[in-house]
Amino acid sequence: MLAADIMNGVGRAMKSAAAPLDALEKYFSLKAFEIGSSEGTLHDLYALRYQVYCLECEFLSAADYPSGLECDEVDHRSAHFAALNADNVVIGTARLVFPEPGEPFPYEAHCPPHSDFERPPVMEAVEVSRLAVSRQYRRRAGDTRDGVNAEALENGNDDTRFRNQRVNGPLLVLGLYREMYRFSRKNNIRYWYAAMERSLARVLAMYGFVFTAIGDEHDYYGPVTPYIGDLRKLEDQLRATSPELLEWFING
Repeated sequence: MLAADIMNGVGRAMKSAAAPLDALEKYFSLKAFEIGSSEGTLHDLYALRYQVYCLECEFLSAADYPSGLECDEVDHRSAHFAALNADNVVIGTARLVFPEPGEPFPYEAHCPPHSDFERPPVMEAVEVSRLAVSRQYRRRAGDTRDGVNAEALENGNDDTRFRNQRVNGPLLVLGLYREMYRFSRKNNIRYWYAAMERSLARVLAMYGFVFTAIGDEHDYYGPVTPYIGDLRKLEDQLRATSPELLEWFING
């Protein structure tokens, strides 16, 4: 599907989006944590990552995290984001990894870009990673850790175009991406790197976040492909095709 077709689809979907987006706003809250936040402050985010990455998906060995908290060497240079339910329980999380002089972005060590990829200015880029959604919001058999169902998407019967009134995994992901987008605008970030499953890239494109593949698929916490997204292009596309969605990204 061409990017223009995807964007037009998002515009049409917005006509039926009000109820689920209102539910996202009414029953859930989204929170950003600045770089340098303490482990205590991020405890529940790390605990959710442990649950998803170590226990459920077994991408990481639980034995390496006896505290029940999954954290690593780049968390200290990351901004963290959380989705919380009405009981103030963290049910979704993601982070933006900021550049550090002389250090590559995490994705480059596991799924490097093509040799001819022209990198944008390093200080205008971050990496989106450690996206995870609580199991109770990944409600269908076959849902991935982010609540996306590749089989349902391929068969054309996924509910990612807001057909289902219930707030589900993809909508929580959309909320997290909105918070990361706002944080990026505030901090003069234009480009996002992400190593993600192709199904997630397609779902995000349906919502307006169009990413471009910059390398081959590799096994990095499952089969993922490296992508880059340009937030200015996102804004220009949404301004032309779905100003309502752009307004929701910016102001809610």
